[in-house]
Amino acid sequence: MWTIDTPTGTVILVGEIVAVPESTPWQPDRLEDATQAATRVILGFRSRVSPGDVLRLIFAGGRITRLPDDTVASDYLGADQLARLAALEEEYDQDYARKSFLITSYDLLSRRLRFSRDTGRDASDVVRRAARRADVPAEPVGSVRGEDMLDNLAEADPRDHLPCLDAAMTAAEIGPDLIERRGADWRAYDVPAVMANPLEVALGRCWPWTDDELGTDLRERWVSAIDGATRESGVTLAVVPLRLLAEDDGVLDRLQAAGHLIAGPAWRQAPIEPQ
Repeated sequence: MWTIDTPTGTVILVGEIVAVPESTPWQPDRLEDATQAATRVILGFRSRVSPGDVLRLIFAGGRITRLPDDTVASDYLGADQLARLAALEEEYDQDYARKSFLITSYDLLSRRLRFSRDTGRDASDVVRRAARRADVPAEPVGSVRGEDMLDNLAEADPRDHLPCLDAAMTAAEIGPDLIERRGADWRAYDVPAVMANPLEVALGRCWPWTDDELGTDLRERWVSAIDGATRESGVTLAVVPLRLLAEDDGVLDRLQAAGHLIAGPAWRQAPIEPQ
């Protein structure tokens, strides 16, 4: 957690990672106490999905899950990328030739690396329940329409997902030790190590965060909400994806540049002093 004292109150920022491994236990007592003492809570985005969005997904399914027209992976990948993908196909007995690069990336991360299996409570879950028990108002930072997200995803050029695929292949090649290391570093407040973990790198390079339109909009809404919280009275507690807080020109960088004093763990690797 990072704390920012303002002339009218306090803002507490909780850096969240998704899928904390059960084998990396953490004690949420301090987080629960902070939530119960808060005046208000800000949580992540709420997705608004309508029956029409489900139909759109059905009809657009091929555009989202497969490469366009009759193209195959070799039409987009360099020789080195193609060789790496072929090795992973052989290892996992999969055929990724026609699949969307985003679908392939998620398959490598979630089904092969299994990073989302056997997980414990996320910070959002802890805060949401604590706020409900303490009758503290909790609101999402905003909402996103399923229609907009599906349209954005269906219209994306396959090349837009290549950084995601590269990072997902790197994480899959290294193996599941990344999962334990990421959870342990998060628990130990080693933010630079979490941000440098190839699994976290892969998650941050995949849609929607790297999309010029949607990713930018999601970031700006978080920045706006937290900037507004610095002018509120009382205590605001916000649970924010760690990568949005600690990335280059992220929320913490912007708050610091605006002159706020931020108390909490270092989010940047300390520069090496010249000899």
